[in-house]
Amino acid sequence: MSGQALDLKKSATIVWRHRIVAGTIVALGLIGNTAYFAAQPQMYTASALVVLPPPPNATTAGGQTPSVNVSTQSVVVTSVPVLVAALRSAGLGVSLAALQHRITVAEAGALTISISAQGDTAQQAERTANAVTRSYIAYITAASNPAGQQPAELLQPAATASAKPRTTRVYEAAAAGAAAGAVVALIAVLAIWGNDRRLRKRDAIADSIGVPVLAGVRASSPADAAGWTKLFWHYEPPAGDAWLLQRALRELGLPWQSGHGGTGSVAVLSLTPDRAALALGPQLAVSAAAQGIPTALVVGPCQATREATALRAAGGAATGRDTGNLRVMVSSHEDVSQPSAQAALTVAVDVVSPQAPRLASTPRADVTLLAVTAGAVTAKQLVRVAAAAAGAGRTIAGILVANPEPGDQTTGRLPQLARLDQHQTPTRMVGLVTESRR
Repeated sequence: MSGQALDLKKSATIVWRHRIVAGTIVALGLIGNTAYFAAQPQMYTASALVVLPPPPNATTAGGQTPSVNVSTQSVVVTSVPVLVAALRSAGLGVSLAALQHRITVAEAGALTISISAQGDTAQQAERTANAVTRSYIAYITAASNPAGQQPAELLQPAATASAKPRTTRVYEAAAAGAAAGAVVALIAVLAIWGNDRRLRKRDAIADSIGVPVLAGVRASSPADAAGWTKLFWHYEPPAGDAWLLQRALRELGLPWQSGHGGTGSVAVLSLTPDRAALALGPQLAVSAAAQGIPTALVVGPCQATREATALRAAGGAATGRDTGNLRVMVSSHEDVSQPSAQAALTVAVDVVSPQAPRLASTPRADVTLLAVTAGAVTAKQLVRVAAAAAGAGRTIAGILVANPEPGDQTTGRLPQLARLDQHQTPTRMVGLVTESRR
């Protein structure tokens, strides 16, 4: 039972996460079904009543009068012999298949059924209902009835046909379309994203490689060089994001933070399919410069993605330009620990492939950070990058998360093992022999 509840909760979360897609499908179903039925001509409905008295002395096991099996009688009414006879006798002018779709049978009382027919006009509906009713009575009362001769009497012929108001038809069509769209949306969303392995919560991201999340801030990578240039010189993070970036820098423990001089360098790596995370390195550098720290932003030999190419172009155009405490440059050299004598902090930015990460050509710095976007990468991809970093003699010291989900209440500050120790439940020991001494 608990597993089912968890599955329902997970499904609801997935649908809510993709609510725009789901809502679009529901809206299309509502609009499409409403438009279709609104374009259809108005149909009239007429009904005739038939009484099916039980055979004499017929009783059920409990001594009660048997009731009418509406499902069985519906099959008989819409059977080929009954409808063919109705078509021949009344000349209804419709095909057998069309007539079958226009006939419905329902229970109308004790031992009474209602045979209803639809028509383009009131007269056609009445004529169809009466023709089918007469054919049905003649069929079941005939001695040649395969199921045996059954009594039946016409209680009331179809006399007055009615039609649903257009507003009622529209409301019913809209409700049916919305319901059908909701079912399709649920199936489509779960089929496409039900097995999504991408990490969305900060704790899950931290647990994947056992590295804490240092900060989770909003980020967006510009698509062109002009956008990156604007970010270099005009980025102003919200107060909360600025404080988180400052705290992340303090926790790195770089030499220049001791107050005795020295410099420090940070390499910020992101993955090629993760576009938003590419902006975290430049945002960290700009935030440090805004604190009065002489900072150099070095753009490494990034993979050929659109955003990374634009970033490198903007970095090349800004090379040699100093504005305040920030200096931007492009470099293909591995060692970025001393890019500028005036820089107390160097932030190097690069992009690696999650399928085959190669860190040999990425900038080497005092500290390596991994930048990821919530819901953009999988644990398997992060493990590959962490393994490649270890193979290159580098250790990922922390993670920067771009655009954490609003509903994520986790922090990612503790690795999984520490979190498991905190939430360990008591274990009841059985089968132990105790000894009492006096």
